[in-house]
Amino acid sequence: MGIIKKMDYLKSQKIIHWIMAFLIILDLNIAQKFGGEMELLDRLESRVDHATVGTIITFLFVLRLALRYFYGAPNLPSTMPKWQIYAAHIGHYGLYTLMGLLMITGFISASFASDPIIIFNNFNLAFAGHNDNLFMLVRGVHEFCTNAIIFLIIVHIVAALYHHFVARDRTTIKMLKFWTAKAN
Repeated sequence: MGIIKKMDYLKSQKIIHWIMAFLIILDLNIAQKFGGEMELLDRLESRVDHATVGTIITFLFVLRLALRYFYGAPNLPSTMPKWQIYAAHIGHYGLYTLMGLLMITGFISASFASDPIIIFNNFNLAFAGHNDNLFMLVRGVHEFCTNAIIFLIIVHIVAALYHHFVARDRTTIKMLKFWTAKAN
């Protein structure tokens, strides 16, 4: 089954995009608490919150990829310069790649954590037994991907603002508009 080119995203694609955007920003804020001074119980609770939100993002990410594969994305404006088209593709694939790497490295580092990480009050992600060397190696990759995705999120937002306010090419509005005009 191939990608179908169309004029707009499905409403479900837009909803998933904005829920993921909110949850990713929330999860990045939860993760930033790890770098500061905090009590052990607060740290464990924050890790559980981070892992739980990350798990929800993972499910939405898989759904988002499936919808993107089966329903595609709107065509980019014909007036867009080639370099912007390449940058848009690199940026989106970069975001998808980093999201995937964050999910994989998050799951692996959680599985080798020294303390239990119980998500949804039921599932312990720290099931593989503690391995400090592997934990620290994978955590380093996770932190690098975190910083890289923050950079790409900023670029993504700046590009969306550019397309909305400078280029005025309706690229951004396709992800913001949830209603359809009634036919006369």
